[in-house]
Amino acid sequence: MMVANATFLLSLVTNWSMAYSYNVFTKASVRQSTRYYQLHRQSIAFASAFSPLPAVTTHPRALSSLAATTPSKENDQIIKSDSPIFWRARQDCWRPDVSDVEKISWGMPAKKKGTGSRGVPHRLNEDERRSFDQARRQGFLQVTGSSWRSQRADSPLLNSYRSLMDARGRPMVVLHKLSPNSSGGVDNGDQLVVDLSPLRLPNEFEKVGRELKERVLTEFGVGSLMLDLEDEDIVEIDDDTAILDSNTNDDDDDNWGTRPLYQLPPHSLSWEMSRQQGKQIGKFLGLTFDNVEKIATSSKKPKGVKPGKGRRHGGYGIG
Repeated sequence: MMVANATFLLSLVTNWSMAYSYNVFTKASVRQSTRYYQLHRQSIAFASAFSPLPAVTTHPRALSSLAATTPSKENDQIIKSDSPIFWRARQDCWRPDVSDVEKISWGMPAKKKGTGSRGVPHRLNEDERRSFDQARRQGFLQVTGSSWRSQRADSPLLNSYRSLMDARGRPMVVLHKLSPNSSGGVDNGDQLVVDLSPLRLPNEFEKVGRELKERVLTEFGVGSLMLDLEDEDIVEIDDDTAILDSNTNDDDDDNWGTRPLYQLPPHSLSWEMSRQQGKQIGKFLGLTFDNVEKIATSSKKPKGVKPGKGRRHGGYGIG
């Protein structure tokens, strides 16, 4: 009996000591984890809406990890200083909406008055739609020849892309790819044309043009050509509107601030070059003028749009 009692007391003491040591170990681990959390919390201060200063990191590991993943503001400033912006677009003026430009490219009516015109075609066919979407992703438009469509007696692709650049306030960059001749080559190189009229600042066209010529000549060694707009090259619009003469001075009416772009004359610069060089310079100018749309996707046909319908046959009569 005495042996059994002694064995019972010995087991009880052993279990109690083990429980006490486990309890002490648990409390120590909790205190250690709590202290680590407090130190980690003090090492990184998170910025909030009420904090006057941005987040400051003091922990060396956190500093090294953030330096490897977070871009530096000084680097951004250096990049911006290397490529200063030499152009600007007018803000206090009439411009179409991008959504309205997309609508009239499908033949649908626009919400803002003046976006489209019955005398200026904007409706795109399937091939022109692919080129239009590609231009929004690349920053410049590629067309075959002059992109003239005999059925419309005009170029709906150039009209729609020019309206898009007017809505975004960016110069229009177009690469005209010439078709080969009978011998398999081309008589002349492709032409890269930049239209500055979407900026709507005619007093600054010459200054921006000179700077643009110098940049292209410095980067690629290509000189510009002179574009003379002859009277027979101006297409008369079958509408109650007309294209203004580029030599007229209408400061009182402020036509560049109130009229649609298809009623205003273009101010173009041109370069003659090879196909490969034209694409390289086109991408360069697209990045220079910020023409690339990062979220641009392929256009989807809206519901209820029937191709080939004019106003007399139940369509919208645009393009």
